[in-house]
Amino acid sequence: MILLNRRIWIPLRSFAVFILLWWLLFLWNNNPLQLPSPFKVFDALWDLLMSGEVVQHAWISTHRMLRALALAIAVAIPLGFLMGMSNTINQTIEPLIEILRPISGIAWLPLALFIFGVGDTLPVFIMFYVGFFPILYNTIAGIHQTDRKLIAAAKTMGVSQRAVITHVLIPSALPTIMVGVRLAFAGSWAAIVAAELIGSPSGLGFAIEWYRQLLMTPKVLAFIITIGVVGFVCDLALRLMQRRLTPWVQNLGGET
Repeated sequence: MILLNRRIWIPLRSFAVFILLWWLLFLWNNNPLQLPSPFKVFDALWDLLMSGEVVQHAWISTHRMLRALALAIAVAIPLGFLMGMSNTINQTIEPLIEILRPISGIAWLPLALFIFGVGDTLPVFIMFYVGFFPILYNTIAGIHQTDRKLIAAAKTMGVSQRAVITHVLIPSALPTIMVGVRLAFAGSWAAIVAAELIGSPSGLGFAIEWYRQLLMTPKVLAFIITIGVVGFVCDLALRLMQRRLTPWVQNLGGET
């Protein structure tokens, strides 16, 4: 019970300090258009919740995020296994990956807008691009971290390559892959705002830009808060999935 109270009260105190600093900064700035008070923002957030607008835009953005993340997982993990298991494939593909990786997903917006136009595809593409690399490199790292003695023992016993992948490589690499998925989500969710600002007629990024043009700063900040809350909830879900898929990591005291 004491531990539970600490887990509740410590974050609450942090939020209280943050709101107090926000309020003091609002008083010092004395310009509601630039920085409205926290009470005005929470009032705007409540109105958006009651109208259903914030839920609608949040669901659209979350749905796009899930599609992009699923696509990144479907492409990056098999490719990561191939690159991690074969030096030839790794040496062939890695130079191209290393050229593309430093390029920000936002840099592709003008070209992507020309190719995909305004709609769902452009934000999904940007989020897929941003999320692809963390999953790929964590998959490769997970393969390389696998104990080679386990692989050698399995092959000595005549275990097939497919069984080695299923029963040795995947369980060994999965904790590292899940860390990559969480990193991919964080990066992609941060990129969604820029992608939807330009390339989408809906979603949280679109709503922020729409209300910015209308000079309705409280609603702009309300949607910014929504991005943070949705991202936090999704990360909690990924942590739960990580614990379910890799219970042996928690048992060994390696919780991420």
